[in-house]
Amino acid sequence: MTREETLKLVPDRVRHFINGQFVDSGPEWFEDFDPATHETLTKIASGDATIVEQAAQAAQQAFVQVWRDMPGRERARYLERIADGMVRDRVALASLETLDTGIPLKQTLGQIERAADNFRFFADMATRLTGESFPNPPHFQNYAVRQPIGTAGLITPWNTPLMLETWKIAPCLASGDTAVLKPAEWSPITADRLAHIIQEADLPPGVFNVVHGLGESAGAALVAHPAIPLISFTGETTTGQEIMRNGASQLKRFSMELGGKSPVMVFDDADFERAVDATLFGMFTLNGERCTAGSRVLVQDSVADRFEDALKSRIANIVVGDPFDLNTELGPLIHQDHWQRVKSYIDLAPSEGFRVAVGGERPSAFPRGNYLQATLLTGVTPGMRVAQEEIFGPVLAMLRFGDEEEAIRMANGVRYGLAAYVWTRDVSRANRVSQALEAGMVWLNSQNVRDLRTPFGGSKWSGIGREGGSHSFEFYTEWKTVHMALGTHPIPRVGHSG
Repeated sequence: MTREETLKLVPDRVRHFINGQFVDSGPEWFEDFDPATHETLTKIASGDATIVEQAAQAAQQAFVQVWRDMPGRERARYLERIADGMVRDRVALASLETLDTGIPLKQTLGQIERAADNFRFFADMATRLTGESFPNPPHFQNYAVRQPIGTAGLITPWNTPLMLETWKIAPCLASGDTAVLKPAEWSPITADRLAHIIQEADLPPGVFNVVHGLGESAGAALVAHPAIPLISFTGETTTGQEIMRNGASQLKRFSMELGGKSPVMVFDDADFERAVDATLFGMFTLNGERCTAGSRVLVQDSVADRFEDALKSRIANIVVGDPFDLNTELGPLIHQDHWQRVKSYIDLAPSEGFRVAVGGERPSAFPRGNYLQATLLTGVTPGMRVAQEEIFGPVLAMLRFGDEEEAIRMANGVRYGLAAYVWTRDVSRANRVSQALEAGMVWLNSQNVRDLRTPFGGSKWSGIGREGGSHSFEFYTEWKTVHMALGTHPIPRVGHSG
């Protein structure tokens, strides 16, 4: 689908979705911009505490009256229908995602398939929610069951928005909870399209709701609402800290997937070409706006010169261009403000002392839009800001290490701990290093390949809790233990005389 065809799919106004209907919230709207042109794509309803209250009431009513006690197999049928609708609208969804985020169409097409698979995976999981039995003969038969909790507030980021929304919506609904989604204000269009698909799937009204708006109004109101006990957030670490502060007085349950500064560790016995391929894929796909991006590549001294030369050659050839062109590998960044933020890190070269070996500028062929060349920083040392802080753009920092001990120290020497990637043919070293790394996820001799069954999340400042597979239900459900007496155990008598 071309840009022109996709523009015809964009609604004139994006409205909230509450209790099965699309509604306005008043006179306040904000603009959504095309990252490739800076032109306005549409206007988005700006929600506040009033509209959050409506959504929360609808969700709570649906939870009590319909969704909480619905058998898992019936909930699964709804999730399957949503997945069917996404597959049917695959091209439209991918095209709208590309238009709104700047991610190349070739990449968003694959993202939509994975997003639909999230609903299918958790549809299956909805039928497998089981409890535990604790026989205690001859007096007791005890058991524990998982029960849905209520309404979850789902706050999602602007990078790969549809994919990350489905990671939250699917397990939330599968568990028997209802949802109020607050999409990122920089990329809200596919959330609106998904709401239409969910409406067409005849999901009971109020089970799924969408409130658009700014973080300080809609997001803050969602976190503060007393009828929303669950908050699942993916985004920047300082925002996550603020959300936790705001929800602490109500003892809300949080799932936090936050920032990262993930290392790629390349030892001198690594499969050289595969390590190069994986490093580039993990850093420069999705426009470098990926939470698990290997944004620091740590290379052993003996192969560092060769590895640096390979990176320079390949990064210089990365195709920056119109995200609707299927040859494009790197599209425009999400927003002008974000472009300025990413560029500000590159501009630290004179003061910090690293070198901009490749890229670092706006491509001359694209004088407007949020385009930035794929960038390699060399001569980076561990204490530099570009080695410590999350840049969240197409900027790779290369560092060098001497031995395994130094590599581990450098890898762990940041406040984040989301992902890590290790390249070595030495099986003992691979396992030894993976155990020493302070990261929630480690890939050995691989780029980021997601397995939905595994726990996803980070350590340190990269998050709290895990989602994925059965681990999602640790957040979205509550254990209840039932102690069933068989009528034979002795009960001490208190206050009985005679």
